[in-house]
Amino acid sequence: MKKAYLGVDIGSISTKAVIIDSDNNILLSEYIWTEGNPINAVKKIINSFKNKLDKDIKIVGVGTTGSARKLIGSILGANIIKNEITAHAIGTLDKYNDTRTILEIGGQDSKIILIENGIVTDYAMNTLCAAGTGSFLSSQAKRLGIEIEDFGDLALTSKNPTPIAARCTVFAESDLVHKAQMGYHKNDIVAGLCKSVALNYLNNVAKGKKICEPIIFQGGVSKNKGVVKAFEDILNTKIRTDKNGHLMGAIGVAILSKKEKEIDFNFDIGKNSYLTTSTYCKRCPNNCEIIMIRKDKELIDSWGNRCEKGTIRK
Repeated sequence: MKKAYLGVDIGSISTKAVIIDSDNNILLSEYIWTEGNPINAVKKIINSFKNKLDKDIKIVGVGTTGSARKLIGSILGANIIKNEITAHAIGTLDKYNDTRTILEIGGQDSKIILIENGIVTDYAMNTLCAAGTGSFLSSQAKRLGIEIEDFGDLALTSKNPTPIAARCTVFAESDLVHKAQMGYHKNDIVAGLCKSVALNYLNNVAKGKKICEPIIFQGGVSKNKGVVKAFEDILNTKIRTDKNGHLMGAIGVAILSKKEKEIDFNFDIGKNSYLTTSTYCKRCPNNCEIIMIRKDKELIDSWGNRCEKGTIRK
């Protein structure tokens, strides 16, 4: 049997997963909308992988990352659970080992990772405001009657990008409507939006950070050619992108799972029923919220306690 490794990156907007071989080649990948239900999203992916994966391949490592990494890690029986910063850095450096700066913009958050000699030296994240993220661009595309897939190509046709205030989604939408009513060309408005996304990112997420080359742009928004060009124009340098840039977190955590003790992964996990509940521990002044995950009514994991008094035994 050939060994393979599963990596899952569960975000608030989308869920990404890959299966890699021992040489880190991608055997299978999936990208689907989370739709507010990370458990169902992962079950769909697992069932899809089960039907597509060659019978002579066995999953011996599972890693999870992203906002729901603990929950999904418990369900999948992962042998490693890692934060997004580490996962993205490992996935990137495996292919681009000279990378100094990672710019990442996803559906609802964004991050910057600074690397020196293959080690993460600094990072910053923005999870409080959706301005300048994938969901922001999608909503503006709908407002303009444009398919998000055509957004970037349309922006590249602009000769004079229209200034758009994108420091806040409310201001941006108001400004966009105003500019459209003033008769600005749609491609100029779109290009202006792309530029405002790049400026918003550099002035907030990357504020005070020294951006060094080589630079790679990741996340779903890296597929938008207009935003890529905006970053290149502002930073006056070439920005790398990768066709699997949206999968780097999943790739990174799959690679990390290779270093852990091998497990016996069961694809039938997609058939099980799971329930998440919570309770508050009253055993000390911390009053911790304890999250519990059950499989077919059996407790499989719990977390949230800040001391041993809140430990819930299986």
